Amino acid sequence: MKKFMCVVLPVLFLLAGLGLYGQKIKSGSFASLKSESVVNIQYDWSKMRVGKFANEQDYINDGISDRNKKKPGSGDEWAAKWNSDKTSRFQPMFEKELNETLKGCNLSGKEGASDAKYTFIVRTTFLEQGFQSGVGPSKPASINMTLDLVETANPGSILGHIVYDKVPSVNMMGYDIDTGTRIQSCYDRAGGNIGKLICKSLAK
Repeated sequence: MKKFMCVVLPVLFLLAGLGLYGQKIKSGSFASLKSESVVNIQYDWSKMRVGKFANEQDYINDGISDRNKKKPGSGDEWAAKWNSDKTSRFQPMFEKELNETLKGCNLSGKEGASDAKYTFIVRTTFLEQGFQSGVGPSKPASINMTLDLVETANPGSILGHIVYDKVPSVNMMGYDIDTGTRIQSCYDRAGGNIGKLICKSLAK
């Protein structure tokens, strides 16, 4: 039994690590950024699935209807917060952590820097909001993301393509009851790890 555990435990830790840092350059190259200092960032939420729902709008419609039945108007308030969190919490957190690591290769990303030669197109393709009861079972939030490097003037031609699936939220020991807080921590993790991956590729 001891011998079995000695073999199995390292494998489990390795698998956990792979799940945590599963981002990779799927195709193309980021070498064109070696001579750049600023990259434009563009966020695209148009093709995001949420939980069991095939698209975000179905998830929002269901959430509005369910909450308004319990308390009129609460569903509309929830939907407004859901949408505002993307631009007020998730995107800024991703950008902040991305730039913290891009400093290592003298690069920075900025939303709205349309005069930059290159653009990162950041897409969230799947979002699992998870849950935290505070006392009972919990489920972490997670996201699937892609990041495309394109020429700002020619966005249809993808130079480099990063895939990062199953990015888990940070374990906050019960202090992540708020859905937005859990999801925000996914973007915290994703920004930092993708920045490291880009810098590593530029160092070659």
